Amino acid sequence: MALSVDSALYRWQRLGAHHPSQALSESTPLLSSVRDKPKFNLNKWRIVFPNNGRQQKDRDQAARFYPGNRIQTTKYTWLTFLPKNLFEQFHRLANLYFLFLVVLNWFPQVEVFHREITMLPLIVVLLAITVKDAIEDYRKYQFDKTINSSKTKVYDKEDHAYIEKRWKDVQVGDFVQLRCNETIPADILLLYSSDQNGICHLETANLDGETNLKQRRVVTGFSGQNAPFEPELFENILICETPNNDLNKFKGYMEQPNLERIGFSTESLLLRGCTIRNTEVAIGIVVYAGHETKAMLNNNGPRYKRSKIERRMNMDIFFCVGLLLAMCLVGAVGHGIWSGNFSEHPPYDVPDVNGNYLSPVVAGCYMFLTMIILLQVLIPISLYVSIELVKLGQVFLIHNDIDLYDEEADLPIQCRALNITEDLGQIQYIFSDKTGTLTENKMVFRRCTVDGNEFSHQENARRLETHKELDLDDEDFAKLQHFTLPSMNIEQPATYKQRTVRPLRRCQSARARFQGHARQKSLGRRDSNQSQVAFSSTIEKDVAPDSRLLRRVREAALQTENLSPFTHMKTATSLTDFFLALAICNTVVVSTATEPRQRVTVPPQIKPSGITLERIHQIFQRLKLASLSQSFASSQSSSDLGASFSAKSPDERLAALDCCDNDDDCYGGNGKGSTDIGSASLDEVFKSVSHSSLPPEFCYEAESPDEAALVYAAQAYSFTLVSRTPEQVTVRLPQGTLLTFDILYTLGFDSVRKRMSVVVRHPITKEIIVYTKGADSVVMDLLEDPVKADLNTQKRMRRIRDKTQKHLDYYARDGLRTLCIAKKILNEDDFQKWANFRREAEAAIDNRDELLMETAQHLETKLTLLGATGIEDRLQEGVPDTIAALREAGIQIWVLTGDKQETAVNIAYSCKLLNQRDTVFTINTENKETCESLLNLTLEEVRKSYDVEKPRRKFFGIIPTSLSVSGAPSPEFGLVIDGRTLNVIFQGGLEKTFLALTKHCRSVLCCRSTPLQKSMVVKLVRRQLKVMTLSIGDGANDVSMIQAADVGIGISGQEGMQAVMASDFAISRFKHLKKLLLVHGHWCYARLAKMVIYFFYKNVSYVNLLFWYQFFCGFSGATMIDYWQMIFFNLFFTSMPPILFGILDRDISAETLLGLPELYKNGQNSEIYKLSTFIVTMLDAFYQSLVCFFVPYLTYKGSDIDVFTFGTPINTISLLTILLHQALEMKTWTVFHWVTMIGSVVLYFIFSVVYNAVCVVCNPPTTPYWIMERHLSDPTFYLLCLITPVIALLPRYFIFALRGTFGASLILKAQQLDKLPKEQQDIEIQKWRSRKQTTSDEPIASPASNDDLDRTINHLCVSPFLHPASAAVSHGDPDSQGPSTSEMNPLRKWTPEEGNYFFNRWAQEESTATDSSAGPFSGHYPLVPNRVASPGQDASKLTRDNAKKFNHGSHRRSVSAVTL
Repeated sequence: MALSVDSALYRWQRLGAHHPSQALSESTPLLSSVRDKPKFNLNKWRIVFPNNGRQQKDRDQAARFYPGNRIQTTKYTWLTFLPKNLFEQFHRLANLYFLFLVVLNWFPQVEVFHREITMLPLIVVLLAITVKDAIEDYRKYQFDKTINSSKTKVYDKEDHAYIEKRWKDVQVGDFVQLRCNETIPADILLLYSSDQNGICHLETANLDGETNLKQRRVVTGFSGQNAPFEPELFENILICETPNNDLNKFKGYMEQPNLERIGFSTESLLLRGCTIRNTEVAIGIVVYAGHETKAMLNNNGPRYKRSKIERRMNMDIFFCVGLLLAMCLVGAVGHGIWSGNFSEHPPYDVPDVNGNYLSPVVAGCYMFLTMIILLQVLIPISLYVSIELVKLGQVFLIHNDIDLYDEEADLPIQCRALNITEDLGQIQYIFSDKTGTLTENKMVFRRCTVDGNEFSHQENARRLETHKELDLDDEDFAKLQHFTLPSMNIEQPATYKQRTVRPLRRCQSARARFQGHARQKSLGRRDSNQSQVAFSSTIEKDVAPDSRLLRRVREAALQTENLSPFTHMKTATSLTDFFLALAICNTVVVSTATEPRQRVTVPPQIKPSGITLERIHQIFQRLKLASLSQSFASSQSSSDLGASFSAKSPDERLAALDCCDNDDDCYGGNGKGSTDIGSASLDEVFKSVSHSSLPPEFCYEAESPDEAALVYAAQAYSFTLVSRTPEQVTVRLPQGTLLTFDILYTLGFDSVRKRMSVVVRHPITKEIIVYTKGADSVVMDLLEDPVKADLNTQKRMRRIRDKTQKHLDYYARDGLRTLCIAKKILNEDDFQKWANFRREAEAAIDNRDELLMETAQHLETKLTLLGATGIEDRLQEGVPDTIAALREAGIQIWVLTGDKQETAVNIAYSCKLLNQRDTVFTINTENKETCESLLNLTLEEVRKSYDVEKPRRKFFGIIPTSLSVSGAPSPEFGLVIDGRTLNVIFQGGLEKTFLALTKHCRSVLCCRSTPLQKSMVVKLVRRQLKVMTLSIGDGANDVSMIQAADVGIGISGQEGMQAVMASDFAISRFKHLKKLLLVHGHWCYARLAKMVIYFFYKNVSYVNLLFWYQFFCGFSGATMIDYWQMIFFNLFFTSMPPILFGILDRDISAETLLGLPELYKNGQNSEIYKLSTFIVTMLDAFYQSLVCFFVPYLTYKGSDIDVFTFGTPINTISLLTILLHQALEMKTWTVFHWVTMIGSVVLYFIFSVVYNAVCVVCNPPTTPYWIMERHLSDPTFYLLCLITPVIALLPRYFIFALRGTFGASLILKAQQLDKLPKEQQDIEIQKWRSRKQTTSDEPIASPASNDDLDRTINHLCVSPFLHPASAAVSHGDPDSQGPSTSEMNPLRKWTPEEGNYFFNRWAQEESTATDSSAGPFSGHYPLVPNRVASPGQDASKLTRDNAKKFNHGSHRRSVSAVTL
């Protein structure tokens, strides 16, 4: 309810009078120590003194608190690099563990290896990470250097002129002069603009990716300057808020020497990184510099997240630590027992200087530490480095996938988080935005209703279908359109050029960068001129007018032209007002299409129509006679309309509904008759102005796609927006007349009011008119109450309102975005009173936002409804296919949107999120008890359906055991819920019931939800259900949702780059999600999971060789393998194959993964890397180590070979076994794989031969001299290298063979499919999918069987709090003309003791004759009407209306959609 002007004004005066002391204390908040200048809190406010020589002492004192403009995004400096980098690396527990071992090995009592050798693994790992960090940081340093060295012009107080300075030398308080196309060096408050209206235009593409221009205004009081701005005369002090990262928030005031304050806001702030456009000169004062600018505060860089595999791996590291401690304990106890068994000390047991020997207990303790050093490799230190390298390789391959590249936008995929690639293969829940994510966010004007009359725009619908089917280039499509619909496009400008054909660019990224002074082409954009203008694609700009509406518009234009010179009109027609509102009520800027784009402020010279007013009057009379005769003929035939109603198309039906009203002129089903009459005469009038539309070098720059769509729609009907300034807007009418309206006020759109208004003065009538457009849920409640009008006017207003509401409901069910258009005429006194109130609110400092909101609410009341528009936000290409594939993969998909419920539901059906057989529950309530009751009842009914269905499936054996992988919980139920209900759920503690219900639903739609609610839903599901979640969105309202999920994906679309900057991965189309998850996600998870398990296996298998040897050397900590061989074994000989495996291996081809999405469940269920597979791998490692040790031991038992001669065959056998184990796991063999596998073996033998040949006295008393050479001449050595790996790997190979023969999993079947020829492979995949489809379809009952129907669907719950008339919907009415209850709804009867209506609606598929009529009636039909019947409407009327819907509306849904 709007507040009165007086109440808000009184509150403002009271607030001003209530704090006089505070106002005085803050009047001159200077920093100098003069006694009459009070202190100011620098923690709460920022004080900026101008750097012009005045108040120099205060400025110098304040400058100490504010940083310069130099930026540093590097992490290190030359001095701090080494200590800081090492400090960060030792945050890893594994590095600390190995540092502890290095220190431990320096103590002689526990020394195992040479001290230098022990340090080598740690040094190599640290060095590799250090080099990588140094390279990354050096690149940042070079970038920072370029930015800091950029030049700009700064005012110098000594030279009294602007001189060139580097960006890094700019300081807070400096005056900066900016030129057109120059990048802004700091956050600057705008004080002067060369534009006569004090406007400066910005392009914020570097900041948020948006290419449309933003307007900034000079601070109030500085805009009327005729002379150039003189900085030395500036005496004001600036007080503003402290630096923060909110791009849309900035407030403060300017204090003049006379203590008068001038407020300013974000409208006057030029942000660093933006580019000046359409303004020759702009001057401002720096308020934030360097790292305190909003751009730098928002630059967080890549995010670090811990992946699920990494969390699992850390747990297994602890397991390995426990295993290591157990093995060390065995060694310590064994050494103690061994030492205690000697009756006298053996010769190698050397006493200390005092002649004392160690006791067995102390010796055992020392041996415990010695064994830790000996078996240290059990903890895989190289695993961390290998994982980082593998993930870099995976990111490189994902980034360079040509299928994930958007050629139209010239954008590849961006991987902003480098450490969670494998999480892409384990997603269980996807939370998606709707607008711009599932849809194009290209708003296309689709239909409209004016004065209660609906216009279907069938020509425009055919144009959209043609565009969709042919998908031609811009120029070709324009030619086609002019050829097919010449009469509908005569007002369209030929502004399109053929897109240049160019190769794909991979080196460019959409990451925000700062540009130099000369304007450069935006990165990641096409280089045509038109691509710089947002929301201006061909499909958005070309609107084919509706023939009926075009006729009425032309008649209204002739009437206006005929009457305006002679009579002073009180108001224009509704049609004229409607299209004037579309053209005026926006912030669209008319600019040139050339570079740089210049704003159009003067209307172009257009030749007037050469036809005389007398001739127009004669034509008008002929048209009126023809129109009246046609209307009379149509009204006579209206009685036959009901018989032919069901045969008409939906658009014709809707048009027929409009015609069947006594107050309307009826033009027939689609207006053909009226179009033919007098068309030649109309062409005479309009042909002279048909091509004098917007000149081809002009274009529209809108802040939102909705605004652009409405302006293009108005242009299609020749209401052309020609120019706009802050004071005036010029529109060309259909007859060629230019109307220049004075803009008195503009109330911008905000998410609270959900509307925008513009106050203008009509150039002819001099009336003050308020044009308002906004959401129907808001505007319909602000309309003038018709009760106060006379009877006829009251009847007409109610009719218009009711019919418009009906049309709005149809639009929403058709998936269109709806906006209401309204107007209001103010008298001069009311306007002046309101304007005074508005000015005081704008000048306020405290409670400014609340006061501005009150003024807007006071103005936007008692509106007159003009009409409404339906704008189509088209589905993106490939969305239905992508969602269907993700659903097959077992992923639950939720849509969280702020859109209307009906629109979201229809989009859900269009994109296959909801199935035609689904039962859709809609829960809307604000009461906790009601919500709890409905949730419980719905959950009970859904569970009953599950209890019935599950035994049937098992009994009939519908699902084979090989396909019984758990998928989406239920394919029968959908849930739709709104934001109010979500509030009740979160505040009332109903989260568990809500989640229990959603687990049984195949899809969940949360409509009218706020950004905070989106993030709360994601967090609730992720934390309570312990599942992997992914959020995807494209706008700033999706940022919180993206950050709350395990994986966040931003779409770089029409709404800027806020979502991209907050995301882990950025794609340009929703369809790319299919390959990103199903292919790259599967590959990344499978590769990394197998590699991690392989590393654990490799280290355990190798370390156990040393452990088994301890049983034969008295647990002395001795080794049978040379130290250097042991160190190089993990660092070089076995390091490259697993890394290459983790980057390049493909267990299944991309085609098979896309053809069989259910293969994705392998990663969802973590089947490769889980506790059971880890334990099996550890047991296999123990077995292989036993074989690799004891086969050589038994071979050489009883011989006189030395220790290294025994250890070298064991080391060689272990290397071959580990590499062959890796070969068994590899599914893809490339040249790189062969080179690394063979190269590892060759490198080992070369190193061993060379090392054994040169190392004569390198390891006294034992030396490895010439050992490998002797082995290479021994046949036994070759026999061992051949037999032992076979014995070690035989069980694993045998298990693989058994698994492939008898218990073939989905993955193995898919691998077998990959081996088939391409044609046969496609046939087998098709058979597989058809079998799966048959399996999933069989349990669903046929609509013809009522018994099966009751069992399968059960009963749907409806709230007992609904209007009693809703009962009639289920029970029917004997007098109704529709089908009986048994024909419509074979349902269970209501039982009073349950206290609820339990019923169902099963609407069978219509015959093919009516199935094609998918129009306004098709969509989501609540069983209980949203609007309760009026008191005069009885239940039978309600039933008849619903029966008509069932008869004439084509229901795409076979099962009910029930509103609770």
